[in-house]
Amino acid sequence: MDPKELIQTVGLYGIWAILFAETGLLVGFFFPGDSLLFLAGVAASPVAEALIGATLSLPGLLIGAPICAIVGAQLGHWLGARYGRKMFEKPNSRLFKKEYVEKAEYYFEKFGPAKAVVLARFIPIVRTFLNPVAGVLGMDAKKFLLWNVVGAILWTDGIILVGYFLAERIAAAVGDKIDRYILPVVVLIVFVSVLPILIEMYRERKKKRSERLTTAVGVVAAATVAGMAEAAAETFEDEPADQHRS
Repeated sequence: MDPKELIQTVGLYGIWAILFAETGLLVGFFFPGDSLLFLAGVAASPVAEALIGATLSLPGLLIGAPICAIVGAQLGHWLGARYGRKMFEKPNSRLFKKEYVEKAEYYFEKFGPAKAVVLARFIPIVRTFLNPVAGVLGMDAKKFLLWNVVGAILWTDGIILVGYFLAERIAAAVGDKIDRYILPVVVLIVFVSVLPILIEMYRERKKKRSERLTTAVGVVAAATVAGMAEAAAETFEDEPADQHRS
């Protein structure tokens, strides 16, 4: 889907509906959430007409976008808790693949519930499926709501504001030919979106490497102490009996 055409066609209310569907309904994973938010920020800037051909309300975006993302995700969690794994017991199709669910479960188990809910916001597809997965796996609704709010605000308002503040620079660089640069911009947005995950994975790997090193040093130290004790015992046994008496 072309995010620019979506903004021109559906406007502010349509963007709210898309964010709700992408985070709350399993069929919404194919919506271009990141690029849509970025271009929505551009559409709220002073150069909106020149670049997008439509104008959006910045307060409407900053308030409505996170609310719709929060409500959508909360619905997804409720559906997962209500219907369980049978939500995902369907054959693979063009719109649904079990690997999407498995990927969401992987992040949930790897980073823990709180981090997973926040970080998943920045990963396409995972942000759709992790919410019902959290419900299926029994994450407390109140705890989910807390981290759902944090993740939704960081994701929606963060990307919207980036688009808003970069809009004039984009206009100066590409003029009204933003269509040619949508794909590179989307690639950049996806990279920036995945960056928190890459950083978290690097930290996890570094932590595990440190733990393995600590364990290895401990084993070597224990083995060294044991060896020294054994050598001392053997030396003591080899000494003449009169030396022991003296």
